[in-house]
Amino acid sequence: MDQLYHQTNKQIQEVNFNMGHLEKVDKESVHVVENEIQASIDLIFSNLERLEILAGKEPPQKRQNAKLRVNQLKYDVQHLQAGLRNFQHRRYTREQQEREREELLAKTFTTNDADTSIAIDESLQFNTSLHNVHRGMDDMLNNGSNILQGLRDQRMTLKGTQKKILDIANMLGLSNTVMRLIEKRGSQDKVIMIVGMVITCVIMFLAVKYLT
Repeated sequence: MDQLYHQTNKQIQEVNFNMGHLEKVDKESVHVVENEIQASIDLIFSNLERLEILAGKEPPQKRQNAKLRVNQLKYDVQHLQAGLRNFQHRRYTREQQEREREELLAKTFTTNDADTSIAIDESLQFNTSLHNVHRGMDDMLNNGSNILQGLRDQRMTLKGTQKKILDIANMLGLSNTVMRLIEKRGSQDKVIMIVGMVITCVIMFLAVKYLT
């Protein structure tokens, strides 16, 4: 499991690095880079499914920690997936606006052309609708990022709580061990006392018998 975990973590770091340079890629290559990043993300999700199975097979004392490590990778790759979708959405919107601007500049207008007025009104209405859709998608992506961040914060809180529980469990385990040792020592002392009393009684009996 450790080997697959480190391999998957390395893949996440590589995808994160490639995402950081995605804005600098030229228009001709951006589709290829996006497909490569998406393929890497899909592979990471596949590895995470295997890691979840392996984490469930870990010894009880290691199982919880293994699941926390897998969840951390899952949160990271979900964040990368949301970032890639956000970039693609912005790119699609930008390309659409560029095409519309080029079509508008290429169109020839004549005076008192009724069709021109209708076409401009339709273009303005379409651009307004497209802008509203773009804003709505941004809001959805931002909400998704906030949810992922909230899950990450909850994971850290649960991790701290788990550590405290383990510490308390260890303290209770130590206390139980000490109590068992005390009870065992008390039983041994009781046996020694009884044996000593018996031996003392025997000696006193023999002494009285032979001296008298």
